[in-house]
Amino acid sequence: MPELPEVETIARGLAKRVTGDVVESVWLGQKKEPLKSPASEIVAALEQSRVAAVRRMGKHIVFDLERDQNVGRLAEATVRPRQLNAQWIVHLGMTGRLQVCEPQEEVEKHTHAILRLASGRELRFVDPRRFGRLSVSANFDAGGIEPLDIDLDSFVAMFHGRKTPIKSALLNQKLLRGVGNIYADESLFRTGIRPRRRASSITREQLGKLIVAVKEVLKEAIALGGSSISDYVDADGEEGFFQLQHRVYGREAEPCLVCKTPIKRIVIAGRSSHYCPNCQR
Repeated sequence: MPELPEVETIARGLAKRVTGDVVESVWLGQKKEPLKSPASEIVAALEQSRVAAVRRMGKHIVFDLERDQNVGRLAEATVRPRQLNAQWIVHLGMTGRLQVCEPQEEVEKHTHAILRLASGRELRFVDPRRFGRLSVSANFDAGGIEPLDIDLDSFVAMFHGRKTPIKSALLNQKLLRGVGNIYADESLFRTGIRPRRRASSITREQLGKLIVAVKEVLKEAIALGGSSISDYVDADGEEGFFQLQHRVYGREAEPCLVCKTPIKRIVIAGRSSHYCPNCQR
């Protein structure tokens, strides 16, 4: 599943390519799973709207839309009132992709949405496993706190009294939004904390080091375009390179890059976790 750096990379790429463009028409596929909002509401919000901005919120891509009140007034009189300002929310799920295409390009089998743009291009949502979600909102809130913005006091308070493993707490999107499996493992390794450690047992000093590591890892991953370990590509169809910098994630049984101890893999709350049993306590 794309995590914060991958979603940030995609959002930045889309912002450069579609900001200011107008959605002329919308086609939605027949599969119901990707639609978190009714199809009619998605179409009504998007058609004849201008993309004012594209940004990331947690693991979601938010398209801020705007519409001149005079645009489409005759059509609206015979249909239904439309929101003049709305947001199109895209969650990529496990395998979702947003692609800017020329209209003559072949439409992939698992395409669930096509936005025809005034520039002559198309924005397509492709998702083979259908875990991605499309919705519209007036004031979207992904919940949790942005890890790149959080201060130490808020970070310490977040884990105070929590008996869950620190890895599970880092993945809790209601607490810290956007951090996923890869970047939690990498941050814990840099801090020397085992993923099974109870969150409440970690000292303020250790948490201070952890939040620094989380921010460093996320920023480094964004700079390298994210991690391409499955079928992730950015808005231009290019792979990221941060997977070349992974120190523990996906390196089970390989030697630790610091002490040569074999990296271990365990399962916490159904999620794989990778760590060095010597470097992390």
